[in-house]
Amino acid sequence: MNVRLAILSVLLIPVLHHSFLLAQDIQQKHVDKAGIEFFEAKIRPVLVKHCYECHSSETKNVKGGLLLDSRIGSQRGGDSGEAVVPKKVDKSLLIGAVRYEDFEMPPKGKLSDDVIADFVKWIEMGAPDPRDGDVVTDSIDFSKAARHWAYQPIMLPQQPNVHRKDWPANAVDSFTLAKMEELKLQPVEKAGKRELIRRATFDLIGLPPTPEDISAFLDDDSPEAFENVINRLLASKHYGERWGRYWLDVARYSEDQAHTFSVTANTNGFRYRDWVVAAFNTDMPYDRFVRMQIAGDLIGP
Repeated sequence: MNVRLAILSVLLIPVLHHSFLLAQDIQQKHVDKAGIEFFEAKIRPVLVKHCYECHSSETKNVKGGLLLDSRIGSQRGGDSGEAVVPKKVDKSLLIGAVRYEDFEMPPKGKLSDDVIADFVKWIEMGAPDPRDGDVVTDSIDFSKAARHWAYQPIMLPQQPNVHRKDWPANAVDSFTLAKMEELKLQPVEKAGKRELIRRATFDLIGLPPTPEDISAFLDDDSPEAFENVINRLLASKHYGERWGRYWLDVARYSEDQAHTFSVTANTNGFRYRDWVVAAFNTDMPYDRFVRMQIAGDLIGP
C-alpha cells in the first residue's frame, strides 16, 4: 500500500535530521581555525601559483592524474599514490616531490626551504583544508557510526511482557501498553466509531470527515468497516497532498526566494510539488522515488 511510502518518508525525517547534526558535529570538531588560517596564508597561495597549472580540474591534461585544487584530490593522490596523508609526512608524496627527492615539483624551480617547511608543518597539523570540508576520513569512527539504529538490519523485536493481557488488540498495542505501564499510566476507554473516523481522516488526508462519510461508517456494521475507511482515505488525492508536505519540507521546497532581499517567484516550482504529490498517490516505489530526485534528468522516460 502507498501508506508504506508515507511511513518511510516520515521515518526519514529524523534520520536526515540526525545525519545533519552528526555532520555538523564532525565538522565542528575537525575544523581547526588556526589550521585553516595557516592553509589560507601559507599553502593555498603556493598551490595556486605553482601547482594548479598542471594539477587542477581546470587543466585539460592533468599530469600524473593528480588534482591539487581540492582536499579530496590532494589526499587521494594520483598515479603514484597519496599526495597528502594527514599527520604522516613520510607517507605524503607531495613532500618528497617539493624536496626534489622522488619527483621534482614544481618543475620550473625548487621551492624555498621556508615554503617546504610550511608544507611539512601543514601536514603535521593534519592537513586542514576547507576547500571541500575539513572532515578527514581517518578521524571518523565508521564502526561506531555503523551501530546507529538507522543502519541496523530490520528485525522483529521481542514482544514485551504486559500485565493487562486482554488489552492489546495487535502486536503494536503490546509495545504501547508496556510503555504506559512503565510510566504508571492507564489506557483510556476504547474510541467510538465517530472518534475513529475523525482521527483516521485527519491523520491520512489532513481534513475532517464529511457528514456523509461519518454516516456511512456508522451504518456499516461489517468487520471490514474501518478497513474500508482506511482504503478510501488512501485512495483520496488529498492523501498525497497531506503526506507529500513532509517530504517537501525536507527538500526545502518553496515557490519564491523570500529569504533574499529581492523576492523572485519560482514559476516552475509547482511542477516538483505536483510530482511529489503524484508519487505518493500512485504508490511509487521508495527507491525509485529517491533515485529520481537525485538523478533528475539523467533518468530516461
